[in-house]
Amino acid sequence: MKHPVDVHVGKRIRHRRWMIGMTQQQLADHVGIKFQQIQKYETGMNRVSASRLWDIADAVDVPISFFFEGLSEDSVAQPAVEGDILSDKEALALVRSYYAMPEAQRRRLFDLAKVLSDAA
Repeated sequence: MKHPVDVHVGKRIRHRRWMIGMTQQQLADHVGIKFQQIQKYETGMNRVSASRLWDIADAVDVPISFFFEGLSEDSVAQPAVEGDILSDKEALALVRSYYAMPEAQRRRLFDLAKVLSDAA
């Protein structure tokens, strides 16, 4: 059975990798393992060791603490939230495109989205 912490860390690895446009193969090459191992980490099937997490954090340019953000004792005791927005590829593509825009365009798009959602 998967441990909730391993699942959370795996999701954070996947989300960060995807946000920076890195493939599992590229991450695996940077860390020195096979891409199948990255798949197992991302699904929570395999636990990531401290040294491997250090290497992954370096490869995706985040601090180690990034992988534990949003994790609390309460969330470990509860099952994963169904309908996790960041597990939706379309939502991730939208967020990725949003952050690829210059700040001024992002602000205008954000304001437009707020107006459209209020009108709906």
